[in-house]
Amino acid sequence: MSSSSRYENYSSNGSCIALIDARYITWLLGQINEPSGEGINRHNLNHVLSSLLIQNGLMVEVNRVYWYADKHDGQYPQDQIHRSVVPHSMDGGISLFQTLSHDLKRLTERKGCDHLFIASDDERLLGLVDDAQLSGISVHLLTDESVRQMDQLSKEDPGWVRLLSQADRRVILHPQAARDLTQGKGQGNNANHNAPAPQAAPVNLEEIRPKFEEVVKTWWSEEPEDLREDLREELQASRGIPQEIDRHLLLQVRKTLERTLSFPEKKILRELIRNTVLETEEK
Repeated sequence: MSSSSRYENYSSNGSCIALIDARYITWLLGQINEPSGEGINRHNLNHVLSSLLIQNGLMVEVNRVYWYADKHDGQYPQDQIHRSVVPHSMDGGISLFQTLSHDLKRLTERKGCDHLFIASDDERLLGLVDDAQLSGISVHLLTDESVRQMDQLSKEDPGWVRLLSQADRRVILHPQAARDLTQGKGQGNNANHNAPAPQAAPVNLEEIRPKFEEVVKTWWSEEPEDLREDLREELQASRGIPQEIDRHLLLQVRKTLERTLSFPEKKILRELIRNTVLETEEK
């Protein structure tokens, strides 16, 4: 197949801006590669993101990256803007959400680009993504292989599935792209750019389970009895957790762990919520 015929059905060129949550993309890399301690080479980031879009049928290049992180990693790539946010340990990600949302809203209002490429699992962005699309901007979300099984993922993380379902394209960060993002650290244009970026360390799920149990136990003990009864009835008729409760407890656990939760961790949390509510009824 010729190069021209390969791409003849692909989307036309357009400008693209990427909004990247440093904690989230670090977590994604941790799902694919063993942590190397080298961090993310942001000098490769624009190229890798552009390649992922092309592989998904979008003939666009990432013109600019907004990088949201609570500390500077010492790298100064071209066409990237660092946005400083408050550490999760201090506000549970509120600063990150507000800063990213502000940029997303302004880009939408000003029609600042044709495509937005977002790396975040914060389901609170759903309404802003919808607004961007209604303004004519295509929105694509960076994700991992779990998106290939949306039915299963919808049971484990319904909030994120709602966000993923809204995207024009769900772009998977595959192993080669992950390697490209962590290779060449220390070979950029600035000698200081090899300072380590935050890393996603391996997690023992059984070791952190007690922390989850404590959060759920505290929440349940503070719930009024009439709300407990309503929730018992709702969970008996549904496999999911009400969105407002799910979001509240995810935030509480994020504050406790001082980081974003992985899919297995979210699954454990939701199982604990169900067990706490339904087993209380049986006692």
